[in-house]
Amino acid sequence: MSSQLEKGPIIVSACLAGINCRYDCAAKSAPDIVKMVEEGLAIPLCPEQLGGLPTPRPPAEQIGDKVITIDGVDVTAQYQKGVEEAIKVVEMTAAKKVYLKSKSPMCGVGQIYDGTFKGQLKPGEGLFARALKKLGVMIEEVD
Repeated sequence: MSSQLEKGPIIVSACLAGINCRYDCAAKSAPDIVKMVEEGLAIPLCPEQLGGLPTPRPPAEQIGDKVITIDGVDVTAQYQKGVEEAIKVVEMTAAKKVYLKSKSPMCGVGQIYDGTFKGQLKPGEGLFARALKKLGVMIEEVD
Protein backbone atom coordinates (compact mmCIF):
# COMPACT_ATOMS: atom_id res chain seq x y z
CA MET A 1 0.00 0.00 0.00
CA SER A 2 2.86 2.45 0.63
CA SER A 3 3.65 2.47 -3.09
CA GLN A 4 0.02 3.49 -3.71
CA LEU A 5 0.42 6.49 -1.40
CA GLU A 6 3.35 7.66 -3.50
CA LYS A 7 1.05 7.66 -6.54
CA GLY A 8 -1.79 9.44 -4.75
CA PRO A 9 -4.49 8.46 -2.29
CA ILE A 10 -7.34 6.10 -3.02
CA ILE A 11 -10.90 7.42 -3.17
CA VAL A 12 -13.72 5.11 -2.05
CA SER A 13 -17.49 5.22 -2.14
CA ALA A 14 -18.38 6.37 1.37
CA CYS A 15 -21.00 3.63 1.78
CA LEU A 16 -18.22 1.04 1.36
CA ALA A 17 -16.35 2.73 4.20
CA GLY A 18 -19.26 2.19 6.58
CA ILE A 19 -20.83 5.63 6.23
CA ASN A 20 -24.65 5.53 6.21
CA CYS A 21 -25.06 7.60 3.06
CA ARG A 22 -26.97 5.31 0.70
CA TYR A 23 -30.48 6.21 -0.41
CA ASP A 24 -31.86 3.98 2.39
CA CYS A 25 -29.61 5.60 5.03
CA ALA A 26 -27.51 2.44 5.22
CA ALA A 27 -23.94 1.49 4.43
CA LYS A 28 -22.54 -1.42 2.42
CA SER A 29 -19.40 -1.77 4.50
CA ALA A 30 -16.51 -3.65 2.94
CA PRO A 31 -14.03 -4.56 5.70
CA ASP A 32 -10.95 -3.99 3.52
CA ILE A 33 -12.22 -0.55 2.51
CA VAL A 34 -13.08 0.39 6.10
CA LYS A 35 -9.54 -0.61 7.12
CA MET A 36 -7.96 1.49 4.35
CA VAL A 37 -9.92 4.55 5.50
CA GLU A 38 -9.09 3.92 9.16
CA GLU A 39 -5.39 3.69 8.25
CA GLY A 40 -5.53 6.96 6.31
CA LEU A 41 -4.90 5.24 2.97
CA ALA A 42 -8.26 6.12 1.42
CA ILE A 43 -10.66 9.04 1.36
CA PRO A 44 -14.40 8.30 1.46
CA LEU A 45 -16.85 10.40 -0.51
CA CYS A 46 -20.48 10.16 -1.56
CA PRO A 47 -21.13 11.88 -4.89
CA GLU A 48 -24.89 11.91 -4.31
CA GLN A 49 -24.47 13.86 -1.07
CA LEU A 50 -21.90 16.14 -2.73
CA GLY A 51 -24.59 16.89 -5.31
CA GLY A 52 -26.97 18.04 -2.59
CA LEU A 53 -29.18 14.97 -2.29
CA PRO A 54 -30.42 14.14 1.23
CA THR A 55 -29.99 10.90 3.12
CA PRO A 56 -32.31 9.07 3.17
CA ARG A 57 -33.67 9.73 -0.30
CA PRO A 58 -35.90 7.88 -2.77
CA PRO A 59 -34.05 5.28 -4.84
CA ALA A 60 -33.02 6.49 -8.29
CA GLU A 61 -32.07 4.75 -11.53
CA GLN A 62 -30.83 5.85 -14.92
CA ILE A 63 -33.51 6.07 -17.57
CA GLY A 64 -31.98 7.14 -20.86
CA ASP A 65 -29.82 10.21 -20.19
CA LYS A 66 -31.71 11.06 -17.00
CA VAL A 67 -31.59 9.89 -13.40
CA ILE A 68 -35.12 9.52 -12.08
CA THR A 69 -36.36 8.58 -8.60
CA ILE A 70 -38.89 5.84 -8.01
CA ASP A 71 -41.39 8.70 -7.48
CA GLY A 72 -40.69 10.07 -10.99
CA VAL A 73 -38.59 13.06 -9.88
CA ASP A 74 -35.73 14.01 -12.21
CA VAL A 75 -32.54 14.27 -10.09
CA THR A 76 -30.14 14.41 -13.04
CA ALA A 77 -28.91 17.91 -12.10
CA GLN A 78 -28.02 16.82 -8.56
CA TYR A 79 -26.22 13.74 -9.91
CA GLN A 80 -24.25 15.87 -12.37
CA LYS A 81 -23.35 18.34 -9.60
CA GLY A 82 -22.21 15.40 -7.46
CA VAL A 83 -19.98 14.15 -10.27
CA GLU A 84 -18.43 17.61 -10.66
CA GLU A 85 -17.70 17.91 -6.94
CA ALA A 86 -16.38 14.34 -6.62
CA ILE A 87 -14.08 14.86 -9.63
CA LYS A 88 -12.70 17.97 -7.90
CA VAL A 89 -11.70 15.76 -4.94
CA VAL A 90 -10.10 13.20 -7.26
CA GLU A 91 -8.15 15.93 -9.05
CA MET A 92 -7.13 17.83 -5.88
CA THR A 93 -5.80 14.68 -4.24
CA ALA A 94 -4.23 13.30 -7.44
CA ALA A 95 -6.00 10.01 -6.74
CA LYS A 96 -5.11 7.29 -9.20
CA LYS A 97 -7.53 4.61 -8.01
CA VAL A 98 -11.17 4.67 -6.95
CA TYR A 99 -13.23 1.87 -5.38
CA LEU A 100 -16.90 2.22 -6.33
CA LYS A 101 -20.12 0.58 -5.17
CA SER A 102 -21.49 -1.70 -7.84
CA LYS A 103 -24.77 -1.25 -9.73
CA SER A 104 -25.38 2.32 -8.58
CA PRO A 105 -26.62 4.98 -11.05
CA MET A 106 -23.67 7.05 -9.82
CA CYS A 107 -20.91 4.52 -9.16
CA GLY A 108 -21.85 1.35 -11.06
CA VAL A 109 -19.17 -0.13 -13.32
CA GLY A 110 -20.20 -2.32 -16.24
CA GLN A 111 -23.78 -2.77 -15.13
CA ILE A 112 -26.43 -0.65 -13.46
CA TYR A 113 -30.08 -1.05 -12.58
CA ASP A 114 -32.25 -0.81 -15.68
CA GLY A 115 -34.68 1.96 -14.68
CA THR A 116 -37.66 -0.27 -13.88
CA PHE A 117 -37.01 -0.33 -10.10
CA LYS A 118 -37.43 -4.10 -10.17
CA GLY A 119 -33.83 -5.03 -9.36
CA GLN A 120 -33.02 -5.84 -13.00
CA LEU A 121 -29.55 -5.00 -14.32
CA LYS A 122 -28.41 -3.76 -17.73
CA PRO A 123 -24.99 -2.98 -19.19
CA GLY A 124 -23.94 0.56 -18.34
CA GLU A 125 -21.92 2.90 -16.18
CA GLY A 126 -22.86 5.20 -13.35
CA LEU A 127 -22.27 8.90 -13.97
CA PHE A 128 -19.23 9.14 -11.64
CA ALA A 129 -17.73 5.92 -13.04
CA ARG A 130 -18.11 7.27 -16.58
CA ALA A 131 -16.39 10.55 -15.65
CA LEU A 132 -13.53 8.70 -13.95
CA LYS A 133 -12.97 6.53 -17.01
CA LYS A 134 -12.75 9.66 -19.18
CA LEU A 135 -10.01 10.93 -16.85
CA GLY A 136 -8.14 7.63 -17.04
CA VAL A 137 -8.52 6.92 -13.31
CA MET A 138 -8.31 3.23 -12.35
CA ILE A 139 -11.65 1.97 -11.05
CA GLU A 140 -12.38 -1.13 -9.01
CA GLU A 141 -15.96 -2.15 -8.40
CA VAL A 142 -17.00 -3.55 -5.03
CA ASP A 143 -20.30 -5.38 -4.64
